[in-house]
Amino acid sequence: MTSSVPTVVDIDIPSDVEGTSTNLRGVMAVPEGDGPWPGVVLVHEAYDINENMRRQVQRMAQAGYLAIMPDLFSEGSARTCLIATFRALSAGRGRAFQDIEAARRMLLARPDTTDKVGVIGFCMGGGFALALASGTRYDVSSVNYGRFPKDADAVLADACPIVASYGGRDSSLKGAAAKLDALLTRNRIPHDVKEYPQAGHSFLNEEDEGPRALLPIMHAILGIGPDPEAAADAWSRIEAFFATYLR
Repeated sequence: MTSSVPTVVDIDIPSDVEGTSTNLRGVMAVPEGDGPWPGVVLVHEAYDINENMRRQVQRMAQAGYLAIMPDLFSEGSARTCLIATFRALSAGRGRAFQDIEAARRMLLARPDTTDKVGVIGFCMGGGFALALASGTRYDVSSVNYGRFPKDADAVLADACPIVASYGGRDSSLKGAAAKLDALLTRNRIPHDVKEYPQAGHSFLNEEDEGPRALLPIMHAILGIGPDPEAAADAWSRIEAFFATYLR
């Protein structure tokens, strides 16, 4: 990573992809210096674009990528959008996928980007990053505690290279790392999959999040919360993997 700290700014994303949200919003950070840079689309977790997510955008820009995160909850209430977004993720299609595609096209339309784009997602966004690895739209995908798409073998048969990280204390994704590693090996997809035994869900975040009253339960059931040691190793792997496939 470079030493400078890029600024994260709020943006409007052109809704020129059919089926996108009305008034699609997001955040973006541009690396210091002169481009062009590879682009990275980040997909946020279920708590929307909070401070943890803005830090992830900043981190990718600091690593030398023009980073954009679309707000998948741009249309309607947070609860309504969350339900609709999870439905889209489960179905493998829908407005959330179109919003992410609009962000990707916005990156590629800029004169300061190369023709290479990666995708990285966290929690809910990790599920999208895994689904979006299929095909040729992305050159690399980073999946962080993301759920598997339906018919994962078929979806990932032609996937781009994938780097994935899971927490061993995340009871909602028991065995996910081993399953994904075996699937990608079977399909001969370049990959780096690792489980961190002492980490739980959302271990890449720097701060706890969610309803304060529920945090003890979330810690107990999902092992949810920051793990600086695991996060440092995971980011090192992500940055090395992205440098290999985006530079």
